[in-house]
Parts: sequence; structure tokens; C-alpha cells
Amino acid sequence: MPVDQYIGGIEHAILHLLYARFWTKVMRDLGLTKADEPFTRLLTQGMVLNHIYSRKTDKGGVEYFWPSEVDNVFDAQGKIIGANLQRDGTSVDYGGVGTMSKSKNNGVDPQDLIDSFGADTARLFTMFAAPPEATLEWNDAAVEGSHRFLKRVWAFGTKLYALHAGAAEPGDAARKLRREVHQILQQVNFDYGRMQYNTVVSGAMKLLNALEQVDVAAHGMPAALREGFGILLRVLYPATPHIAHALWQVLGYAAEHGDLLDAAWPQVDEDALVRTEIELVLQINGKLRGAVRVPAAADKAAIEAAALASPDFARYAEGKPAKKVVVVPGRLVNVVV
Repeated sequence: MPVDQYIGGIEHAILHLLYARFWTKVMRDLGLTKADEPFTRLLTQGMVLNHIYSRKTDKGGVEYFWPSEVDNVFDAQGKIIGANLQRDGTSVDYGGVGTMSKSKNNGVDPQDLIDSFGADTARLFTMFAAPPEATLEWNDAAVEGSHRFLKRVWAFGTKLYALHAGAAEPGDAARKLRREVHQILQQVNFDYGRMQYNTVVSGAMKLLNALEQVDVAAHGMPAALREGFGILLRVLYPATPHIAHALWQVLGYAAEHGDLLDAAWPQVDEDALVRTEIELVLQINGKLRGAVRVPAAADKAAIEAAALASPDFARYAEGKPAKKVVVVPGRLVNVVV
């Protein structure tokens, strides 16, 4: 039986991966296995890059310096053209960016990130910064963006703690939020399946944006917010287990779904994705004049009737009769007067 998933650097393709394939085919030919390949799926992760600073020594060798030891020199366009040692101001050579290496002193100690921002931020940034198979150019400033996002997650959890969810039926705004939440969840589940973790984190950010932008006083909204935030915590848990677990416990999700470690993964509610009503852009003589809401299943005649009966048409048509109505399904209706 082949290994389901192999994760390793591309440099292994001509080393033990080739060796493993060779012996798998030997054993297959000998009738010892039915497998043609040793691995079902292969992921070759990209390399992490960082700036390289060096200087030739008096003995003809090369001395490398940590990025934290130098101050960069920039040209008018903001491009690094050199660097100076912080301790004495002497110049060093800037070698561009290259693979992090202990020999070149351009690695980053994860403990420094953890001490400054916490383990969750370090994990989240690493997953979000680039697709797993792509190279990543390290940027200390970008870590702060991941930290700010987690602070927003915590702040929203604090806000949700003060709300009483209740059992009210969702109103239009709550149904709209649920639809958006489950659309995002659908994409996140797909991205997790193909190991595109950077877009998983992007989906989590979209999910938080959707939760933050609604009117909490809308009918049935507290319950929809609670459902959506519970989904967000489960989506984030593999990347940020500490903050997700803490909020899960404090907000009482554990009493409903069990401990976060054992809770079922959120499933897309297909009913929530169904649109009963859609909003179309209303144009008059090609100019945007408003919007018109119609049933999702409305035909062309029904859409035309709704557009001609809308307050926006009455206001901007100035009593002129419609000469022609053009309907672009799912997008807009244009009335020519």
C-alpha cells in the first residue's frame, strides 16, 4: 500500500524519492506488492528566503552577518543597494535574497517571533504568507498583519460574549450572512483538501469581515453570528490552536459541540446557499440609477415588470415611457426611455 502523502523538499527528487520508486517497481515486478508508485501524492514545499549580508575577510574568506546586525541603505526608488553594520557603521555587501541558511546567518529563529507575537501569530503568518509549494521571501513587518488579525478575532469574540443568541428565526440580513458564511466555508473546505493553506487563511479573514460588518440588532442576527464565529474558530484551529481553543471554551461552544479538539468539522449547509431573492443593478439609458430586488426564479417578464414598477425608475424616467428593456440575467436590467 503506497504512502498517502509525502511532503519534502524538491532536492529529494533525485535522492531517496528516486530510490523509493526504484525499489517499489522492483518489488512490484517480483510480485511482492501491487503498488506502481510508493507515494499517492507528493508536495514539495517551497524554500524560505531572506536577505544576505557579507564581507570579505583579510584572509580571503567571507564573513556573513545576521539581518538584525545591519542597517540597509536604499536608493531613491526604495531598493536596497547596500548595508552598514550597526555596531561600527562599516559597510557590508548586500547579496540580495537567498535560501535561509545557517552558514549565511540569514535564518529566523521562531522563538523570537513567539516571544514578540505568540505562537499562533507565528503559525498563521507562515501558513498565510505563500502557497506551500512556492518560495517565501521573509518580511518581519508582514508578521504584524497576522497579529492584528488575531487581535480582531479576539475582540469579536469579546463582543459576541455579550450577545444573547436566542432562538429567533433569521431575518433577511441574517439569512444573507449565513449564505455568505457557508459560501466561504465551501471554498475553505476545498482549499484545505488541496493543501492551499494560504487561501484557507484568506477565507478565514473574509469570514471575520463578514461577521464584523452586520447589524447585530437585526432579527435573528445574534444566532447567525454565533454560528458563523463557531465555524471561524474551527477553520482557524489547525493554524491557531491556542486562541481558537480559548475562545471556544469561553464562549460556551464546548457545552454544545464538545471540546474543540474533538468537535465535528463544520459542514456546508446547502439550504443556506439557496437564494430566494436577488438584487439586480437598475440602469436607465445605460446609467446606474439604483437596484431592483426580484425572486431568484423570476423570468424576464417578471424582472421587466419589477424594474418598471420600481421607485428608482419612476424618479429618473421623469414620466417617459420605456422604449426597450434589456435584462442581463443575474446582473442588471437596463431600461431605455
